[in-house]
Amino acid sequence: MKQLIQNLKTGETLLEDVPAPQVQRGQVLIQTRLSLVSSGTERMLVEFGRASLITKARQQPEKMKQVLEKVKSDGAIPTLKAVCRKLNQPIPLGYCNVGTVLAVGDGVTDLRIGDRVASNGPHAEVVCVARNLVSPVPGNVPDEAAVFTIVGAIGLQGIRLLNPTLGETVVVVGLGLIGLLTADLLRINGCRVIGVDIDEAKCQLAEQKGILTINPTAGTDPVKAVLSSTNGIGADGVVITASSSTDEIIAQAAQMSRKRGRIVLIGVIGLTLNRAEFYKKELTFQVSCSYGPGRYDNAYEQQGLDYPVAHVRWTENRNFDAILQFMANGQLDVKSLISDKVPFAEYNTIYGSLGASHRIASLLSYPDRVDLSPTIRLRDHVYTRSSGTVGIIGAGNFTDATLLPALKASGANLKIIASASGLQATLLAKKYGVSQSTSDYRQILEDSAIDVCIITTRHNSHAQLVIEALQVGKHVFVEKPLAIYDHEIVPIIDAQQVSGRMVMVGFNRRFSPYAQKMKSLLGGIRSDEQLMNVVVTVNAGFMEASSWVHDRAIGGGRLLGEACHFVDLISFLTGSYVASVCMNAMGHQPSETSDSASLLLRYENGSTGVVNYFSNGNKAYAKERVEVYSQERTLILDNFRQLTGYGFRGFSSQSGQQDKGHNEQIKRLINQIRSDGKEPSLIPFADSLNTTQTTLAALHSLRENRWVDVAGIGRPQSNLAT
Repeated sequence: MKQLIQNLKTGETLLEDVPAPQVQRGQVLIQTRLSLVSSGTERMLVEFGRASLITKARQQPEKMKQVLEKVKSDGAIPTLKAVCRKLNQPIPLGYCNVGTVLAVGDGVTDLRIGDRVASNGPHAEVVCVARNLVSPVPGNVPDEAAVFTIVGAIGLQGIRLLNPTLGETVVVVGLGLIGLLTADLLRINGCRVIGVDIDEAKCQLAEQKGILTINPTAGTDPVKAVLSSTNGIGADGVVITASSSTDEIIAQAAQMSRKRGRIVLIGVIGLTLNRAEFYKKELTFQVSCSYGPGRYDNAYEQQGLDYPVAHVRWTENRNFDAILQFMANGQLDVKSLISDKVPFAEYNTIYGSLGASHRIASLLSYPDRVDLSPTIRLRDHVYTRSSGTVGIIGAGNFTDATLLPALKASGANLKIIASASGLQATLLAKKYGVSQSTSDYRQILEDSAIDVCIITTRHNSHAQLVIEALQVGKHVFVEKPLAIYDHEIVPIIDAQQVSGRMVMVGFNRRFSPYAQKMKSLLGGIRSDEQLMNVVVTVNAGFMEASSWVHDRAIGGGRLLGEACHFVDLISFLTGSYVASVCMNAMGHQPSETSDSASLLLRYENGSTGVVNYFSNGNKAYAKERVEVYSQERTLILDNFRQLTGYGFRGFSSQSGQQDKGHNEQIKRLINQIRSDGKEPSLIPFADSLNTTQTTLAALHSLRENRWVDVAGIGRPQSNLAT
C-alpha cells in the first residue's frame, strides 16, 4: 500500500510504498476512502522541513537548549549525529480520515467489517487506529463531510473550554479551516460571532454563513470594531485559531475582551502577555489541547480505557460523535470549505502549493483496490542458514540510532525488519539496506533462513516474543529487559532449555573497552579472592510521567528497563551472582515504577554493589559514573569516556570517545551465530536471568521493605543452564 510522509531534513513530501498494517488488540483496520489536507497545520510541517538547519533551531529554542545540554554531557560529535538522525526521520502526514472497516482487533465489539468510520488516521491507503480515535459515520453523512470530523473536533474542544452561553458575542481570530469551523459551531451554539482575518476571500466565506467579519488590511481596527459592535462592552470570549509568531494577536484579544472575558488559544501565536491588560479585566486564558479529554493519554487512546461519561462528558471520541451528529442533523455544512479534490497519487497538486490563499480544505481520494500485503521486498539477496542472517522485530529510535549501524558494521545479513505500522520498518530498511520490511513479525519467525531474531519492541512484549522465537528454533537477542513480571521467567527458561538456542540480553556495557579494561585490571573470574565494592551512579534525567516506560504493564518502569544494565555491569566486574537485594526509593509512598532509587546488592562471593539510579539531577552532569574499590585500588569510569586508576601498577588513565559497547557486542553476536554456537556464550544465560531476577526482586524489596533473596524469583539458579 501507499502512504504520504514528510522528510523534516530535506523538506520532501513523498508517497511511500509500505506494508499494510496488521490490526492489534483494541484497534480498527480501515481502508481509506477520503482524507483531508489541513492547509494550515500541514503547511507548518512542510515549511519546517524545507527550512535551513539554523532556521529550524530558531523555531525551536527549547530543543536547542536540550542539544547544548547533550553536548556538555556526551560531546559534540555524538550530539550532532543524534540531531541529524532525528531530522532524517520522516513523519506521517494527515490526521483526518474516513474509510471502511476491514478488520477489528480483540476487545472491539461495537464496530463491524464494512462499517463506514471517521478517524485520525494519516494519509494512507490503509490505516490502523485505536478504537477511541474512531467514530461510526451516520448513513446520511457523505464521505466529503465526514472527513471533516477530526478537524471539527479541534474547534469544538476550544469552544467547550470557552463555555459560551446563548447570545454571547465571541470573536474568532483566524478564519482558516479550523477558524471557519469554529465560527460555524459557535453560530450553532446560539452565539453572535465575529471573525477576524486578513484574507478577504476567507472573510467572504464566513459572511456566507452569517458571520460578521473584520479584515484589518482593509483599514479596520479589530479592537475598535469589536468594541463598537458590542456597545463598548467588549467580546464575551475570543477564540484564537490563527498561526503567527507575533504577540500582537494576544494583545488585541485582551483589548477587545470585556471584563472577566475568556480567551482560548487553538492556534500557534506569540505569547508575550501584557500583565496589565489581563489584570485590570481579570481575563482568563487557556490553551486548547487538540480533540479533547483523552488526547495524549496512553490509557485512553491506546489501551481503550474510557472516561466515565458522568465525570467527563465530552472526551475526544464523544466530540467526534458530536460533530458527526451536527452534520447528520444538517446543522453543520462543510461543502463550501472544500477547495479541491484530487486522486491520492496526484498529492503534489496540493502539496506543491499548500500556501495558496484560495485553499481552505483539500481532499485526497483513494483507489477502491489496495495491496494488503504485510511484507515488501526492497532488494533481492540469497540467504543461507548460519550465515549471520538477521530478522529484527521493532523499528524504534534505538534500532535506528544504535542497533542497525552496529549490525551494518558487523557485516550481518539483514533480511527482514518488522514494525507494527510497517512504515518505520520500511524507512529503516531503505536506509540500512535491509531486504524486506513487514508489519507482521511472524514473517521473521517463519523464515528458515533467519538465524537470529532481534527483539527491540516495547518491554511488555519481550518475554512472549523470546518464547515464540525459541519455539521455532531461532537464536534470540532481546533488548533489556528480558521480562517484566516474575511469572514470565519460568516459561522463558523452559523454552530455552527445550530449544537449546542462544538467548542474549542487550547488556552492552560489559562489552565497552573501558569495562573490559576494568575487568582485566581487577583480574579474577568468579574468584573469592577478588572481593570488591562497586558503586554505579546514574544521572538518568527526567522522563514525563505519561511515558509508556513508567507504565508497569507496558514498560515495567525505568528500574526494570534501565537499571538492569548496571546490575549486569557490576556482576560482570565482580564475577559473581547477586544473592540478595534491598531497594529504597525516593518519596513517602513506595512505587514499583520509581525512577529515583538505590539498589543494594549482596553478591554470592561477598562483594557488594550499589546502583544509584536518579532522575532528579541536572542534565549537564555526566550520565553514568562507575566506582570500584578493591585491595587498596580504585577505578573511576566517567560516562564511558574516561577511566582513571589509582593503585594499579602501569596504569593511570584511559580516555577517548564515549563507547558503551554496542558495536563490540553486536560484532561478537554475529560471529557467535556464524560459529553455529561453537564459541562460548557471550553472556551466559544464567547471568542474564540473575540480573532479571535481581531487578524483579528489587521491586519486591520496595513493596515489602526488606532484603529479598534473588533465587526466590522464578527458578533457582542451580537449575539454570549456562
